[in-house]
Amino acid sequence: MKWIEVQHSGPLFGTVCIPGSKNSSLALLAAACLSDEPLILKGIPNILDFRVIAEIADEMGMKIERKESGDVWIDPQYIHTGLLNHCKTSAYRASYYFVGSLLAKKGKVSIGYPGGDNFVSRPIDQHIKALKQLGAKFTFFDDHYVVEAEKLVGTSIFFDMITSGATINAMLAAVLAEGRTELLNAAKDPEVVDTANLLNYMGARITGAGTDKIKIDGVKQLGGCTYTAIPDRLIAGAFLMAAGATRGTVTIEEIIPEHLQSCVLKLKEIGMSFELKESSITAYGDVNIKATRVRTGMYPAFATDLQQPMTSLLLRAPGRSIITDKVYPERFNHISQLNKMGAQIKVRNGSAFIQGAAPLQGNYVHASDVRAGTCLIIAGLMAEGLTMISGVEHIERGYDNVMNQFRGLGAKLLVHDIEEDIEIAEYATQAAVK
Repeated sequence: MKWIEVQHSGPLFGTVCIPGSKNSSLALLAAACLSDEPLILKGIPNILDFRVIAEIADEMGMKIERKESGDVWIDPQYIHTGLLNHCKTSAYRASYYFVGSLLAKKGKVSIGYPGGDNFVSRPIDQHIKALKQLGAKFTFFDDHYVVEAEKLVGTSIFFDMITSGATINAMLAAVLAEGRTELLNAAKDPEVVDTANLLNYMGARITGAGTDKIKIDGVKQLGGCTYTAIPDRLIAGAFLMAAGATRGTVTIEEIIPEHLQSCVLKLKEIGMSFELKESSITAYGDVNIKATRVRTGMYPAFATDLQQPMTSLLLRAPGRSIITDKVYPERFNHISQLNKMGAQIKVRNGSAFIQGAAPLQGNYVHASDVRAGTCLIIAGLMAEGLTMISGVEHIERGYDNVMNQFRGLGAKLLVHDIEEDIEIAEYATQAAVK
């Protein structure tokens, strides 16, 4: 059993180099299937999802190799099937990108339902709608679904809701479709732009990415290239919040400040100050934090993936703060865990009502998804005593080296991998005695 031990650590100080975006990387790796030549992707984090993708790719004939430099070499020339392992493709959410990237080339894709973070069922109805309009046919089974298309033909697709996943999936399918495809009410996320940029480097003809109207003129084939993933704006934002939560000073480097605009503006609103440079941001957290109201939304609004670490930060603010998640209203599994540590938070109708300034005490808590793990680490750094976090596999899905990055800032943080018959509570008792 693997778990994280966190101790009260005082202010965090130092610099963190932000890795490539997890969410972008999952789309970029799937997009590589569309090439008829080898390509190299830089900045792909070595997370659990990447290793699962490498296994899936190997089984369908695509070679993926991580070089000593960290670059990922991919050869998709020998893909021989679109029938993918149902269990492995159900191990993470973004496996659905393989549908868009394989459909035009193989004509048939069999895949498990998307899995991953355990905080809410994420519907794929907009993916289905878009691919059907391009000419695909779906057949659903208990543990998987099959998508088939004799030919994909460009069309105009209006998304009923803004969704980055469906926007990317439709883009992947449309690049080899016949004629022009227009995506209306498209997501504007940097990860959408990143995927479009890679596809254009490979020879696609995509315009408008980053706006709500994307045009894709289908091409006959795509080729190889070398491409670098954008930095992970969500990891970057979490470290800015960690600076505020611990009254520290943290610089994040190798980032695109524009991607963090809504996050930085909200943190300024509650009292933090920043120094912004071309590719770095320094956060100054030794300030009084004010209560506020946060509403999440699709980019460029405040990201749903940042509401959980933001919750930990707002535990410092006297008075009542409210976080409303408009994207995933049920994404509040972390609240019960924070309350176990002494927080005073109530959840009602998609909103968390936070009564700040309550003292936190370390406890045994569980991370139910990637961002909840970050939230609990930050809370553990603020709390007195030991905090023990299970559910490490969720954290490893999204972060390559987060433990060492936190330790590099002065965090007292250890990862334990012990036999299951050794109780965490027993360890905590022994540690307390010491």
